[in-house]
Amino acid sequence: MSKERFLFSSESVTEGHPDKLADQISDAILDAILEKDPMGRVAAETLVTTGLITIAGEITTSCYVDIPKIARQTAKDVGYTRAKYGFDATTCSVLTSIDEQSPDISQGVTTAIEARNMSSDEIDKIGAGDQGLMFGYATNETEELMPLPITLAHKLTRQLAKVRKDNTLPYLRPDGKSQVTVEYENGKPVRLDTIVLSAQHHPSLTIEQIEQDLKQLVIDPVIPEKFKSDKITILVNPTGRFVLGGPAADCGLTGRKIIVDTYGGSVPHGGGAFSGKDPTKVDRSAAYMARYAAKNIVAAGLADSCMLQVAYAIGVARPVSLMIDTKGTGKISDEKLTDMVQQVFDFRPAAIINNLELRKPQYKRLAAYGHFGRTDLSPLPAWEKTDKVNELKNLL
Repeated sequence: MSKERFLFSSESVTEGHPDKLADQISDAILDAILEKDPMGRVAAETLVTTGLITIAGEITTSCYVDIPKIARQTAKDVGYTRAKYGFDATTCSVLTSIDEQSPDISQGVTTAIEARNMSSDEIDKIGAGDQGLMFGYATNETEELMPLPITLAHKLTRQLAKVRKDNTLPYLRPDGKSQVTVEYENGKPVRLDTIVLSAQHHPSLTIEQIEQDLKQLVIDPVIPEKFKSDKITILVNPTGRFVLGGPAADCGLTGRKIIVDTYGGSVPHGGGAFSGKDPTKVDRSAAYMARYAAKNIVAAGLADSCMLQVAYAIGVARPVSLMIDTKGTGKISDEKLTDMVQQVFDFRPAAIINNLELRKPQYKRLAAYGHFGRTDLSPLPAWEKTDKVNELKNLL
């Protein structure tokens, strides 16, 4: 039988990428509100461009937070402290346009259709904040139970930020990107094909010096020994120059890096972004729960890979559909796994919020380098735990 081979690529961006700066500002605002008002409703959208941060959206809360101050501090933490870096957090303008959540949406979230139909279950009281479909995924090709291309892409951008922030490479600036191409054989990663790394830098540096430094101090420490080879194509700053970066070079928007946030394109994406949204928005909370369920299935050895789709109707607590696809890797049928998941995991919004502790401020730390597979974070996000493995096995 012939072997099936293909190449697959995923990308990541640093915390200084304009879109990721926007995501971090939106989530910093969410965190600040949840710190004072855990029941706050937040949908914060951010745009960053030359010398300007614009924040708009719908926020309903009993507390006050200084949104311009939060936005400036977030940009400063990323490293945008001088205009020559592409942005200056101290001198930029900050504009806000905030309304309350629509009362038509609010009534469906506050009192789900099940509760309006006299359900006595407390968990039925919160309805989904919107219609939509969400995906969760896990695969045993990495320790993080994430696809290898996105895992390595994130590790490269985190390392790029690290050597900038600790002054190992003081000429680096906040903006940057990575891309990793992996060769698969019969569904398993066997070889690294191409690594692309782009790093914003001081204008005095030569491309030769940047290539040497990034290969030695960013790429080599990240690539696993078993995948190292002189046959890997490595492209560092392939345009030859990356001095102008950040919001001065590219307008940034919240929610424009949803594939970077999730699985690097290895599976479908429902379309909804995460950042700036409180957990009543199932775009965020249900995607976390879907990852939680998929990861526990793979961790339990019930499948080598697992994709889960869940869908909702606005104002309704219970999902309208839930589907599992293991691409033939399941040790039992996908239908049986779907039934097991429905017994172990409660996908109603209130249950998700309670079980995953989603009213805690924790979101800014997730707004760069992905929301899943984050074993670098402490404490570990609740949806990354594998504490349902035994419960799933007991249903066999």
